[in-house]
Amino acid sequence: MSTPRHALPRNRPALVRLLAVHSRKIALGVLCAGVLGAATYQVVASAGPDTPATDLAAARAAAAEAANRDYLRATPSPSLSAVPTPSASPSPSPTRTARRAPASAKPTAKRTTTTSTPTSCKSYSGNQLTACKLLPSFGFGYSQMVPLVKLWQHESGWNHKAENSGSGAYGIPQALPGDKMAKFGDDWRTNPATQIKWGLDYIKNRYDTPAGAWNHFQDNNWY
Repeated sequence: MSTPRHALPRNRPALVRLLAVHSRKIALGVLCAGVLGAATYQVVASAGPDTPATDLAAARAAAAEAANRDYLRATPSPSLSAVPTPSASPSPSPTRTARRAPASAKPTAKRTTTTSTPTSCKSYSGNQLTACKLLPSFGFGYSQMVPLVKLWQHESGWNHKAENSGSGAYGIPQALPGDKMAKFGDDWRTNPATQIKWGLDYIKNRYDTPAGAWNHFQDNNWY
């Protein structure tokens, strides 16, 4: 029973191709081996029993060298394949990135917050003007400025450094003791606005309005 074609070993074609490529070299090797053997045989045959061993060895070496020369002549030397020299690839030109000029900083306009003077307060100045501007923040109308001016004129003459040596009352509203005014700021000794805020708060909580405080002062000479 014949073996099917598809059952043949897969490596057989590769072996056949290998033998076909190297068949010439194999044949030359066999030929040189035969030449070397023949030469060696002639040398041995021509040598007599009295031939020294050194001469015999030299003859064998000469025969081997001659066979090697014949093999090299018959075997073509492989030609060196030209290796293409890689061409230098042009170096990429550096990409120039456009730099934007830094935007010039726009000058910031400083706004000075100034409290405009109400029309009803334009007739006052100094500490009295400060008190007039603070009246609305404590719920008082500008009309309350008239009795307030009279009240604190009698108490301190609107002097924020006024001090009663007898009682120890201090400042425009003559707070007793003076450190009560620290409720509106630690600068109560030197800041007229701090003293006025405390005085208006005291009048609102005790007499409702500066007019009520002034009426009490007229009746009792204190408020």
